[in-house]
Amino acid sequence: QVQLVESGGGLVQAGGSLRLSCGASGRTFSTYALGWFRQAPGKEREFVAAITWNGGKMDYADFVKGRFTISRDNAKNAMYLQMNSLKPEDTAVYYCAFGRGPFIRSDLVTIEGSYDYWGQGTQVTVSS
Repeated sequence: QVQLVESGGGLVQAGGSLRLSCGASGRTFSTYALGWFRQAPGKEREFVAAITWNGGKMDYADFVKGRFTISRDNAKNAMYLQMNSLKPEDTAVYYCAFGRGPFIRSDLVTIEGSYDYWGQGTQVTVSS
């Protein structure tokens, strides 16, 4: 059974930082791309960042470029999202997901259908 578990969310003031983690089991972690999405109250889930199987290529949503960094440690079956300069509009539930293969085309990386397993999410709240 494939499982993804997010952690590291919480309450932080605007301008602060958080580091999210995503642990996985039930699949050969190192051979799949991974992604982060988020869903704010009353809004649809949206793409945040993605990383290829070996960390060789990362994609970011425009609204997080320069602030968020995605990374992975295949030896630990873990993925991370370092979030700096947080804004109140970053408040959302953050989800990690497995890609359907080792990499995802850049024109498909923002589409939920490019991912097949999802975690339950971790809440990030940024106060002003």
